[in-house]
Amino acid sequence: MKRKKYLTLGSLFVMVSLFLSGCVQRTASGKPYGFVYEKLAVPTQHIMDALSNWLGGSGNSYGWAIILITFIVRLVLMPVMLSQLKKSTIQQEKLGSIRPQLNDIQKRQKEAKTPEERAQISQEMMALYKENNISMTGGIGCLPLLIQMPIFAALYAAIQYSELLSKSTFYGINLGQRSFTFVILTFLIYALQGWLSLQGVSEEQKKQMSSMMIVSPVMLAFMTYISPAGLGLYFFVGGIFACIQTLLINIMRPRIRANIEAELKAKPAKTVIAKESQPTVVKQPAKASAPKTHNRKRNAGKQRHKHK
Repeated sequence: MKRKKYLTLGSLFVMVSLFLSGCVQRTASGKPYGFVYEKLAVPTQHIMDALSNWLGGSGNSYGWAIILITFIVRLVLMPVMLSQLKKSTIQQEKLGSIRPQLNDIQKRQKEAKTPEERAQISQEMMALYKENNISMTGGIGCLPLLIQMPIFAALYAAIQYSELLSKSTFYGINLGQRSFTFVILTFLIYALQGWLSLQGVSEEQKKQMSSMMIVSPVMLAFMTYISPAGLGLYFFVGGIFACIQTLLINIMRPRIRANIEAELKAKPAKTVIAKESQPTVVKQPAKASAPKTHNRKRNAGKQRHKHK
């Protein structure tokens, strides 16, 4: 399960990195062009210019324009993100009901000596999750990040290829250059969000979730490191929203837990019994070919009867 979570996050991280780094093409003279530049970056530059003028056109106005864009985007996405977090919380609470069975399966999986034995135990684990309507990924959804990918690309290209934006500053930080300040701030804000997500859960769940508390901040800090400071500011402000969303889920957690407990009382968690090994592939063709031989003999008998 942990491996699947890491693979999901890793895949999304690679997708975002490739999307940010290779989405704009250049002519021989160095002029940017292409769909992302023309349809995303240029309109974003115009929006940023308009917001900057509306905010007074001061030295920090472009930074505040990025914060305003982040606020609008995260406000629009908040219902989707809260829904994803709620689903993840429900999955965590349900997981507690099958924990003894899951621990036994994981122990046997570590002790398995043959690939066939490991495959059989893996099938048993999948059956346990399926029978109890629990997601193998823990309810983690990719939709919020996928929706934000065009915004990442638009801001990245707008800041990188706009002369005015790339030279603008926000309280002394050049928005067009890498900023270690935002790298550190992004890591800290998402570490705080990870710590908040551990509040109100059992000690056993904390052990399961603690590794994710480090992986997510490190990945987002690295994305901030490879991006201009303007995008780093977007990540940091987004982290503040993530903390607010986690606090809201923590407030909802006691009610979610009570609902799950009532559901389990009415419909207890199902137990999956380990099945015996399936017949080998070698034996199956022999069983399949038997009826054909029998039919052949019957046909031969019919032909002899007709001949008489």
